Amino acid sequence: MWRAARAIAPLRREELPGALWSAGLLFCALCSFYILRPLRDEMGAAGGVDGLPWLFSATFVVMLAAVPVYSWVVARFGRRTIVPLVYRFCALVLLGFVALFALADGAVLVWTGRSFFVWAAVYNLLVVSVFWELMADLWRREQGERLFGLVAAGGSAGALLGPLLTAALVPHLGAPALVLLAALFLEGAIACARGLMRSFRTGSEEHVQKAMSMDARPIGGGALAAFGLIARSPRLRGISLWIVLLTTTATFAYFEQARIVKAAIADPGERTALFAKADFVVNAISVALQGLAVGRIIPRLGVGWTLALLPLISLVGFAVLAASPVLAVLIGFQVLRRAADFSLAKPAREVLFTQAGREAKYKAKHLIDTALYRGGDVAAGWLYSGLGALGLATSGLCAVAAALCLPWTVLSRRLERTGTNEQGEEGRSEGAGQSPANT
Repeated sequence: MWRAARAIAPLRREELPGALWSAGLLFCALCSFYILRPLRDEMGAAGGVDGLPWLFSATFVVMLAAVPVYSWVVARFGRRTIVPLVYRFCALVLLGFVALFALADGAVLVWTGRSFFVWAAVYNLLVVSVFWELMADLWRREQGERLFGLVAAGGSAGALLGPLLTAALVPHLGAPALVLLAALFLEGAIACARGLMRSFRTGSEEHVQKAMSMDARPIGGGALAAFGLIARSPRLRGISLWIVLLTTTATFAYFEQARIVKAAIADPGERTALFAKADFVVNAISVALQGLAVGRIIPRLGVGWTLALLPLISLVGFAVLAASPVLAVLIGFQVLRRAADFSLAKPAREVLFTQAGREAKYKAKHLIDTALYRGGDVAAGWLYSGLGALGLATSGLCAVAAALCLPWTVLSRRLERTGTNEQGEEGRSEGAGQSPANT
């Protein structure tokens, strides 16, 4: 086991259990979401592009309302409680949708589909954000640069399995059974979270006691502290702007996907199968890159250049799509863009948070990853609709998105230097980097 893991990623022997439990946790969480994603995308495509800004707006409102609630929770509970509490809440909501899909019909079923689209978007950001908050709290930056690619590979493997399960089971079992299956995978994620906490309680008696104390200690602070933390930190403001540029370009690509796919494929089942196959390819590429290369790419290129690869790929992709707005080009662009996001940009971005204070990791990061992320979706959705109303077709809309990729690339490089400048201020937070490798 150790030799095989060492050949894949540059990890140390004492880091192996924690890295494997982390990868297992993300595997279960993302498999759960990717079982649901093709169902969500079909509901979004069926409603048409005109309805998407309203669904994105509803998602943003839900996420913004949830931020102070989540901050209140983390202020009162330790990290060993946060993951089970949040994941079981998500599972209960999914069970509610199981009943609705099984029993509803007519107009109620239509509104159930719209509500499910909103919840699936909230669910994705919530379970993933909570996971990476825990990672930033447990591992140091140097460890994150080496290990987060391997950890993310576990998530991509789960994201690889999820669409396969959906494509294979949806014709036979229908949506309710798949939603129930997604809820069961969350229970697997909770079991992995418990194993992860145990793996960090090794070494000297003093370290074991300290780790147990940190697991139980509440994060503290106020329910609205996230807003002030972002306002005071140049690094957090830079990450926030990076996320807005990411979501704006991703939303333009997603809206073009909904328009082009609906025009090219009439049957809802075929659209769902196409989305599932695209997810499979994205995550196959991501698993290969994350498992074999990312742990070596980030230390060699640096966080800044690794982040910059995504806007550069997006710039080229939007230019090609503007010239040839057909289904094959769209799917190819979406596969490459999303694979670069998941396999390269996401692990690199999470490394930046390893230097933040604990309250910033759990509150400011949560605000950025959820409400701000969806806020960028909303603004981009209405911008897309407004530009379309002014007469811009695919070529013009893609040109706008391509232009945004230029400052996005510059910002990616600046974030690495900003993180270095603030390391002395935030990197000494109590409990940071309490990994087995520190004993």
